[in-house]
Amino acid sequence: MTTTEKRPYDPLDISTQAFWAQTPDAREERFAELRRERPLSWHPPAETDLLPDPDAPGFWALVTHADIQAVSRDAETFASGQQYGGVMLEDVPEDMLEAAHSILAMDAPRHHRQRKVISSVFTPRRVRQIEEQIAEQARLIVDDLLAGDGSADFVTAVAARLPMWTISQMIGIPPERRQEVADAANAMVGWNDPDYIGDGDPMAVLLNGLMTLHTASFELSALRREAPADDLMTALVQAEVDGDALTDEEIAAFFVLLCVAGNDTTRQTSSHAILALDRNPDQKRLLTEEFDDRIKPAVEEFVRWASPVLTFRRTATRDTEIRGQRIAEGERVVLFYHSGNRDESVFTDPHVFDITRAENPHVGFGGGPHFCLGHHLAKTQLRALFHQLLNRVPDLSVGEPEFLTGNFINGIKRLPVTFGTAS
Repeated sequence: MTTTEKRPYDPLDISTQAFWAQTPDAREERFAELRRERPLSWHPPAETDLLPDPDAPGFWALVTHADIQAVSRDAETFASGQQYGGVMLEDVPEDMLEAAHSILAMDAPRHHRQRKVISSVFTPRRVRQIEEQIAEQARLIVDDLLAGDGSADFVTAVAARLPMWTISQMIGIPPERRQEVADAANAMVGWNDPDYIGDGDPMAVLLNGLMTLHTASFELSALRREAPADDLMTALVQAEVDGDALTDEEIAAFFVLLCVAGNDTTRQTSSHAILALDRNPDQKRLLTEEFDDRIKPAVEEFVRWASPVLTFRRTATRDTEIRGQRIAEGERVVLFYHSGNRDESVFTDPHVFDITRAENPHVGFGGGPHFCLGHHLAKTQLRALFHQLLNRVPDLSVGEPEFLTGNFINGIKRLPVTFGTAS
């Protein structure tokens, strides 16, 4: 690869841990300035305790909707595979990328082959079964919420439960292992946050979470080869497309991706959405009054507003240009999805939470060949959960959120709520 040339860094800080410890609104002020004045800008490498490297290269920040879409769709020029360092803003060991990121950190043709095999197991019958499970899970979660004393942490009691319950039941994780898997998945995205690091170090937190998830996957895949069941793991170990099957290691990497990405997309979107509905009572009233007619555009706005995944990195495979600026082979470009979803040139009043948006081409699920494989699942979960919440807990009031520190997931760690207990 071509060596990155030396150039001055942009004066706005979007690389330090202190920047990513700020609230989403505070960070957005800087991204708004970049969109207005420097839609393509060069920044120092992300500050990290994971693999600190004083010689790490900087990156180009893509903050507009158009640039994010263009780079997402051009996977030949802008790669995400392990040989290019994957998709994280920070550098991660290549063997960890292989073990943790599955199809996220793959390029064609391998990406196409694995995505095709994985997609093949989501038959219409299985999708219907999953939808029925989600509806029942959402009902039971709100039952438990209302059985309490009228106060709770929304993240723990509601937002975190539904996606992990869905994934566990869908893939076949036994009930006694579910909390262990959930904790490991949380650690995989929280290694930048003091709550998860504690007295340890980020690499240890990441490796421990990864080892726990791989062990669970290996045990479950071995069990399903011997004793098939009506679950996703059985379908994965049996799946073949054009003679291609998945190895246990490939299944384990997808298992990690499913537990992490499948968990956080819905968890964070539902947390941000309940907060936004509380702070915008007119929008809550509109959705409650005509739920069936408005929930589809409302879910799209939930995802745009939350932008649960903040960043993905790509690497130029050849010399190219963006906005007339030469991008050298080997240089990194980072897609800032939250900024793209606040782009004033695409969204009318982008800083207004509006569940009635007629046009909402958000990039909350990414784009191009890496468009989120689980987008239908996430939308189904959000529809089911908010149907239960708005109908059965109409007086739910939301306190102040505690945000996760990190540049990958737009996370809310804790969100206190109060409510009446009569259903």
